[in-house]
Order: sequence, then structure tokens, then C-alpha cells
Amino acid sequence: MSSTESPQPSPQPRRTALDALHRSLGATMTDFAGWDMPLRYGSERDEHLAVRTRAGLFDLSHMGEITVTGPAAAALLDHALVGNIGSVGVGRARYTMICRADGGILDDLIVYRLAETEYMVVANAANAQVVLDALTERAAGFDAEVRDDRDAYALIAVQGPESPGILKSLTDADLDGLKYYAGLPGTVAGVPALIARTGYTGEDGFELFVAPADAEKLWRALTDAGEGVGLVPCGLSCRDTLRLEAGMPLYGHELTTALTPFDAGLGRVVKFDKEGDFVGREALAAAAERAAASPPRVLVGLVAQGRRVPRAGYAVVADGEVIGEVTSGAPSPTLGKPIAMAYVDAAHAAPGTPGVGVDIRGSHEPYEVVALPFYKRRK
Repeated sequence: MSSTESPQPSPQPRRTALDALHRSLGATMTDFAGWDMPLRYGSERDEHLAVRTRAGLFDLSHMGEITVTGPAAAALLDHALVGNIGSVGVGRARYTMICRADGGILDDLIVYRLAETEYMVVANAANAQVVLDALTERAAGFDAEVRDDRDAYALIAVQGPESPGILKSLTDADLDGLKYYAGLPGTVAGVPALIARTGYTGEDGFELFVAPADAEKLWRALTDAGEGVGLVPCGLSCRDTLRLEAGMPLYGHELTTALTPFDAGLGRVVKFDKEGDFVGREALAAAAERAAASPPRVLVGLVAQGRRVPRAGYAVVADGEVIGEVTSGAPSPTLGKPIAMAYVDAAHAAPGTPGVGVDIRGSHEPYEVVALPFYKRRK
């Protein structure tokens, strides 16, 4: 850029329908994937532990909703995604991925089958446009419509052991009959909603898709209903430590276009037995063979022996050699120790492998290799 050119102003972050409410609650806001989002309201640790022991309330309206409809909607999604979407029953949801032709992961997704010929694809905020563009391009030749519905929804999640009781007090929907990874239309506090039993915390909980105009009414009703059982508003910071403890991957950290689902230890989401071809099939078949023969690196958990916190990008070491890289790291409020997920050489991936450490600013801090997840809730 020449000295006479003025820098382009960066675009203003988008704001959710609950933006004013977050600010009134004293939230610390941050730019996340082009959205102004609450990072925390008070103590990240307190918010985290509330979700583990009671309940937490999240604004997830930055997620990207894409509707796919039409007679060939299932066939399109089976072609565009790696999962067998045609086998998903109405009212159920499935975790899956969308990959490039070379097998690299474009995003991980949840797909809800809302009706016989209607699906809702939920993409990560940072990848929503990429997923929309890919689905639109891959829809050529299919009798199906891909629609950008990001502005049609606000998304509120209530997560934690008290969440079923909180929600039951506000709806007559059959929550007891609602299985994990299922969704049903209902009314919550007088607000029409898609009630989904999904989440990203490792706890039981619900995600409520509603019209943006209804979001504040629903948030306030949930807050009131949860007051007696310790529900608190929660930001993105504790959402990250909750998913890390639960061993759930985060796009841009454990998942990237440089990795296939098999590299990430998530080859189970790729369904080679479904009908027809799908984008990336050939490359993914080769990746599956490579992974079965000798996985280059394996995603593991690391638990600190000391107090220093590992961060994404830090080298994992053994016997003076770099054997891997940290993808996510943070203090674990539940374990009371720093933890990390990391890709390490297969030879050092077994739980309890001795001599493994993380290079934290030149100091090799000792870490224990453990199986993921770090935390699993009691059923």
C-alpha cells in the first residue's frame, strides 16, 4: 500500500439480537468470527462450574443456519457431505463434516432433518459462508434449494444438569421423549422454537432456535426459570474450556483443511457405504487406508504435572525431539490442572507414555498423555 492510500476501515462486527441485553449484564464483549459476542459476564471459572453442576445460558446466534429443501435435498446432502444424511429420521440430527475434493475438512456440522424434504445445516460461524458457497455449488443438477437462513434465527442454549427441569417449566413439549441429537418443534415461554437436545459442553442440555425478535423474551424467561437452581449467563470463554474437557474438536484448532477426518480420529463420520458418489470420496478412501496402516499423528489429551498452561501451536516434545503440536490448551476448572489436546506421533500416543512434555517458552514442562475426553458426565 502506498503512503498516500488510506487503510480500508474494517467492517463492524455483527451483533446478535441479544447484544443490548449482554451489555446490560456487564458482559465483556469480543469480536469472534465477525460477531460481537460475550466472552464472559464475571468469572470464567464460575461460569464453567455452573454448567458442570447446575446450568448455564449461552447466546449462540453467531452460528450459521442453512436450509436445504426439495425432493432431492437428501441426495444433495449425501453428495455434498461425508455422512449418510438420507438415513437420518425426521426429528433427528447428525454430526458430520463437509470436505474438499482432496479430503481436507471445510467444517464440521450438525444437520437436523426437520421434515421429509427439509434439512437445517448448522455451520460454525467462521465457516458459514464457505459452507453456504460449497453447498450452493454442489447443488447443481439436484432438485433442491440451498437457502441462507442466518438472519432467520437466534440460537440460545441452556446446558447443564438442571437444564431439563428449567426447560420443562416453560414448555409442554415432550422433553423426556427427546433423545440426544434430536429436535422437535414446540413453544417455550410462549415463543415458537425448534428444541434440540444438542450441545458443545459435555453436559445434557438444549439448543433453542427461535426468531431473533423472540430471543430477548426467551432469554429472560429462562433466566427467571433458572434463578432458583443457580443458572447463570455464560460466555464463549467457558464454552471453550467446557468443550476442551469433553474432548470436542474446534474448527481451526483440531480440524483444518490440512487434515482429513481420519487424521483427526473422526473417520467414523465418513460413510463409504452410502449410495452414490460424494465429494472427497476417493481422497478419503486413501486417507482411511493410510490411517489404518500407520497414523501419522494421533489426537491425544495432555494433563499438566505443573501449573503452566499450554497454548495452541506449542511443541510437544520427548527426548529432546518435537513429536507433536498442541491444538488447544487451557486451565481445567473441573480437573484443577492445565490440560491440552495435541496431535502427537503414534509412538507417543498411548496413555501413560513416559517422558512427554510441552515446550513452554523454552522450558520443557512434563505432561501426562491421557485418552480423550478428560471429562465424561455421569448419565
